[in-house]
Amino acid sequence: MPQDQPTESEPVSSLPRPLLAVAIGLPVLLAVAVAAVGLVLGTSGAADPALPTADNSGPLALVPVTAPAAESPECTSLLGKLPLTLVSDGSTLPRRELATPAPAGAVAWGDAEHKPLVLRCGLDRPGELTPTSQLRVISDVQWLEVQGSDAATWFAVDRPVVIALTVPSDAGTGPLQDVSTTIRDSLAKGPVRTQG
Repeated sequence: MPQDQPTESEPVSSLPRPLLAVAIGLPVLLAVAVAAVGLVLGTSGAADPALPTADNSGPLALVPVTAPAAESPECTSLLGKLPLTLVSDGSTLPRRELATPAPAGAVAWGDAEHKPLVLRCGLDRPGELTPTSQLRVISDVQWLEVQGSDAATWFAVDRPVVIALTVPSDAGTGPLQDVSTTIRDSLAKGPVRTQG
């Protein structure tokens, strides 16, 4: 039997040992590098812009979003009239301190045991708002619901400014009702504009 033919007990490898080592080692090194970068830089993936970026303790850091009318007289008036507490699924949630720099037109409620509720005033009209959108009327305020993975963002679309309230899935309907009443009593009702 010739010496250069493999026998049945010898494994046949199509790659030389140095290339085999690189082929096995490179994915391991890549995984370690990705994990290290994630630990150092944190995550910056495309998250729901209304959701907070911090845990439920300490000042709440909010993701910045485009809110061209956040410092308008309408938003300033509304934010001053919002309740200091909201009842969410039977729990009373106080206002949360926002991390500096806090975005204009934003307010949050919550505590260490509950996911926060976030209100933003002066946003751009949501892209999901179309002439055929299903709107829900709560306390004479028209809302567009946009579902997320573990929260829903409700957009008040019939006032002079767009208001968004992001509510965790387990929050119940109380916060939306309380905020709707405040919006109804604070801002004039207008037409729902789906364009420009």
